[in-house]
Amino acid sequence: MTPSRPAPMMHPLLRAALLGPLLSLTLPPPCALAQGAAAPAAPAPAAVSHPYLSIEQLRQRYADTASRFLTIKGVEVHYKDEGPRGAPVLYLVHGSVSTLRTWDVVTAQLKSRYRIIRFDVPGYGLSGRISDEAARNVQPVEIAEGLLDALGVRKVTFVGVSSGGTMGMYLAARRPDLVERLILSNTPSDPVDTSHLVMPKAFLDAQARAKANDGFQDRDFWEQYLSFFAGAPGRIPEKIRAEYYDFNRRTPEAHPVALVARIGDGKQAAIDMARIKAPTFLIWGGADPLLPESAADALARYVKNAQISRVIMPDVGHYPPLEVGDRFARLIAAYVEAGVPRP
Repeated sequence: MTPSRPAPMMHPLLRAALLGPLLSLTLPPPCALAQGAAAPAAPAPAAVSHPYLSIEQLRQRYADTASRFLTIKGVEVHYKDEGPRGAPVLYLVHGSVSTLRTWDVVTAQLKSRYRIIRFDVPGYGLSGRISDEAARNVQPVEIAEGLLDALGVRKVTFVGVSSGGTMGMYLAARRPDLVERLILSNTPSDPVDTSHLVMPKAFLDAQARAKANDGFQDRDFWEQYLSFFAGAPGRIPEKIRAEYYDFNRRTPEAHPVALVARIGDGKQAAIDMARIKAPTFLIWGGADPLLPESAADALARYVKNAQISRVIMPDVGHYPPLEVGDRFARLIAAYVEAGVPRP
């Protein structure tokens, strides 16, 4: 294992991709992003020769019969709404540098008895581009809330991983009438410290290649990324690795993390976390190199006014629903049906 190079040496776009699950949570709010206070806009695709994929190409390749599109706050959102209409609703939100496909295994296992709604956070997957106006004026939680309002959904169990969990915390604080349970997986509660990360040479080499290539991450970069953040790399199949490469070579966004929920400096986040009263279940990958079990302890301290339950999976990394989706689905069902069932 070789120690990580100092983060400031990385190309800004590379750094955002490498630490996407959590780095993006520490950036300024959307208005600051629009004013140029955060990561600079990516170079125009025409100026480089890298094999980017347009949103249209990605939709041709990955949209399916369950794909739906809805414009919320001026942003086109790709979502899926599956399962019985009268069943309890699970609202699944992915983390940064990911897509709603994070939840494919969970959805396949649970959609026979739950209504499952999931969406691509704008800037990712098959959702549309983020305009300057949206980056200035739209808060990430408004997208999550607006989709449920448009679908006429009144109660959900919110399930989020990484920054998707951050989105859930803000929604639970803002709409206690809407979020009746909160399930969080490897979600930060403080600005994230990356100084402890120790990366293998192959991953450092992939970063160096990207830095020399205008920040473009090749297929091996995403192989190394997923392996590094997994508890057992062999659990991540080639299909998922190929998808990560494809979705993360989408033509660059001017505002790549404007609608990703972020912790920021932690001050407002701490206030919002203390407002959460919905029963909260932490499903944690204890082998996460970025947010180990101590991060779950910190989160539980912040969400101090909610009933907290937790399961630590010591063999799993940063993306539990991606790495062990079957186990994750069983834990969701156990919590909803036995842990905190409806009165």
